[in-house]
Amino acid sequence: MSSSGATSAPIVVVTGGGQHVWAMINAIADRVGPVSVILEIPESKKQLLRGRARRQGCISAMGQLGTMVLSRLGKRILASHGARLIAEEKLEVEPRPGQEIIHVTSANGPECLQAIQKIQPGVVLLNGCRLISAGMLSKMPCPVLNYHAGITPKYRGMNGGYWALVSGDAQNFGTTVHLVDAGVDTGGVLRQARGKPKKGDTISTHALRQAAFSRDICVEAVRDALAGKLTTIDPGLPSKQWYHPTIWFYVWTGLRTGIW
Repeated sequence: MSSSGATSAPIVVVTGGGQHVWAMINAIADRVGPVSVILEIPESKKQLLRGRARRQGCISAMGQLGTMVLSRLGKRILASHGARLIAEEKLEVEPRPGQEIIHVTSANGPECLQAIQKIQPGVVLLNGCRLISAGMLSKMPCPVLNYHAGITPKYRGMNGGYWALVSGDAQNFGTTVHLVDAGVDTGGVLRQARGKPKKGDTISTHALRQAAFSRDICVEAVRDALAGKLTTIDPGLPSKQWYHPTIWFYVWTGLRTGIW
């Protein structure tokens, strides 16, 4: 049931899925109103590897792939820690019965645009999907926001929480909701939240930890968009894009600092 004062305009979340995403969707549904979910097929590791090899070279791309595989393995090894985190933070990490889910191949595909144009939402929130193209963005019928697991513009790109910790910048272990433009997490900042990792948290569980302390800013940003009251803020931070750490950097840094 939506909270008092919430508009009846539809809400759309575009995502590739994941427990942290569903925690956010369910919080929005509880506190603002029903959410239509457009679920894309995430880019394959092969596609990601090709793109990063072009931009950063094959060696760096292979190293990043190694960390991605290790992180996925870590989720299985640390499943009990993740389950405790979910229980302690009261995260609801699965789709609810009756949840509207529209399956598409890509967030940039024509079927995704058709679904959004049919729904005519008051806001689209991106959460864990591929980068939206400028052409796709120009056809959106409403404000498009993005939930980013990092403090922008300082930690744009991947694994913002991890990079803040590794950089000795734990006060910026946080998240951002921002407007979407053609860049990588470069849109105007709407709201930010900061928190702390807890004992046992690693790069594999940061997304869940961040989602736990970021439900409020997602709810508030969606409400603001529906009410036509979006206001950007200037965090006063330098801008840098980050990628997955290479496997050799990740292991060496973990052994040296205990930050995993």
